[in-house]
Amino acid sequence: MLMVFCRDPLEPSRPDRAFGAEVAAMERLGLPYVLVDHDALVRGDEPDRIVRRIPAQPASRLAVYRGWMVTPPQYRVLYDALIARGIWLINEPDQYRHGHHLPENYPVIEGRTPRSVWLTGDLGIDRIMDALTRFGEGAVIVKDFVKSRKHEWSEACFIPSAADRQAVERIVGRFLELQGEDLNEGLVFREFVEFEPIGIHTRSGMPLTEEYRTFWLDGVPIDWAPCWDEGDGRDLRPPIERFSGVAAAVRSRFFTMDLARRRDGEWMIVEVGDGQVSGLPRESDADRFYEALARAWPEGPAREARRLTS
Repeated sequence: MLMVFCRDPLEPSRPDRAFGAEVAAMERLGLPYVLVDHDALVRGDEPDRIVRRIPAQPASRLAVYRGWMVTPPQYRVLYDALIARGIWLINEPDQYRHGHHLPENYPVIEGRTPRSVWLTGDLGIDRIMDALTRFGEGAVIVKDFVKSRKHEWSEACFIPSAADRQAVERIVGRFLELQGEDLNEGLVFREFVEFEPIGIHTRSGMPLTEEYRTFWLDGVPIDWAPCWDEGDGRDLRPPIERFSGVAAAVRSRFFTMDLARRRDGEWMIVEVGDGQVSGLPRESDADRFYEALARAWPEGPAREARRLTS
């Protein structure tokens, strides 16, 4: 098993310090890793510069990227640059897009996740209000295809009524302002579902709910942890097996599925994400995560191990 970490911008010979706990776990377990230049990737530098610290592999190797989020076009550049060094990332570019963008995976999780609509192109208020009619006067949250501004909950995320034009215009406008050039593709509006509350985030004031991040490899859950390290009343283990059928339909080899319990006790999928750019929750045990990943790791040469699920 091979990991691909981002190099540290200040110490290029070392992994990015933000992933220090994961790197330390890899080193304790004696597992290998290589470094790529994330800054060069997002700048659009030549592919050779992105992987210049990686020697050509004597035999093809299957790997997992554990680093900062990148756009699907950037991921394709990284994917191809690594192939030139004999390294094949576990998720192909189309699989990365499927896991990374909610509109791509929504058809798979629809009915098990909050109702959602999305817009690209014209993001004017008239078009937004037309899209929101399906929610009536219900509450919604706004995000882009990947990220929300949940830590600016009342300012740029939560809209108490989808029919309140002034509130929609104010909150969406603030969301777009904060996202700026980092806006991913367009806008997504999601039905606000009352999940089981466990507290309030001490720094941002965002409501915290009983939510868990689960990691899956080839349709099998390998690890899980509570999403929040604050709050009370969390279960010891979410009912992961209930979602194995949905997981089997996700067109990705390595992905996350965040699960939350509603106030009525039912469980829903909050979202799916690409497993390579989904962070480990603070309460995760990095050693346990990498041990589980190593145990589940597919055997054989990289080219033979790749499996399209679409």
